[in-house]
Amino acid sequence: MKILAVCGHGIGSSFMMEMNIKKALKNIGVDAEVDHTDLASVTPHDADVFIMGQDIASSATSLPSDKVVVVKNLVSVAEFEEKLSAYFNK
Repeated sequence: MKILAVCGHGIGSSFMMEMNIKKALKNIGVDAEVDHTDLASVTPHDADVFIMGQDIASSATSLPSDKVVVVKNLVSVAEFEEKLSAYFNK
């Protein structure tokens, strides 16, 4: 499984999300490849799950909504754990 952290430019906040996603996945016992990218270059085939902040989620029209996880707090490992657990348990 591949997870992509997506932000507007693919540099700072997506890299920070990538690190927090890795921590959250370890805490919930899920093994996945995690990387980061920018919204402009991401395609639906790049990953199984796309995680992004709510500030850009409405712009992610090229991605299937069932593969997108939206977070409010990009630095909250607890929120990533909550959202990813819900995603994997649906």
